[in-house]
Amino acid sequence: MADKNISVLNDLIEVSRDGEQGFLKAAEDAKNPELKELFTSRANEISAAVRELQAQVIALGGRPEEGGSVAGALHRGWVSLRSAVADRDDLAILEETERGEDVAKKKYADALQNDELSFEVRALVERQYQGVLRNHDLVRDLRNRYRSGGSV
Repeated sequence: MADKNISVLNDLIEVSRDGEQGFLKAAEDAKNPELKELFTSRANEISAAVRELQAQVIALGGRPEEGGSVAGALHRGWVSLRSAVADRDDLAILEETERGEDVAKKKYADALQNDELSFEVRALVERQYQGVLRNHDLVRDLRNRYRSGGSV
C-alpha cells in the first residue's frame, strides 16, 4: 500500500510543480499588475502544497519527486514559443492557465478514485483537491470576465 501511496503522491507532485511553473510563467507574461500578483500568489500556494506532498512521501519512506513532468515542460516550452512570436494578451494567458488547471483537476480526481490510498493520504489529497478546484474556478471566472470585456 505504501508504494501505491508514494506513486500517487509523486504523480501529484509532478502535476503540481507543472501548475506552479505555469502560474509563474503567467505572472511573468501578464500585463495587468493585479493578475501578476494573483498568479504569483497561486504559485506560492502550490509550492506549499508540493512541500506538503513531498513531506508525506518521505514519511512513507519514499523519495519525493523534485520537478514537474515532461509533458508540463513541453507545454511551457510551447507557451514560451507562442509568446515569443505573438504578443499574448491577458485573456490568452488566462486560457492557457485554465488548461493547466484542467490537467491538475483531472489528476487529483483520478487520484481520489484510487481505492488503495491510505486514510491519511486520501485526506491530504482531498484537501488539496479543494484548493485545485478553487484555483481552477478562479481562473475560469477571470477568463469569463475578460471574454466579456471586463478585467480583474
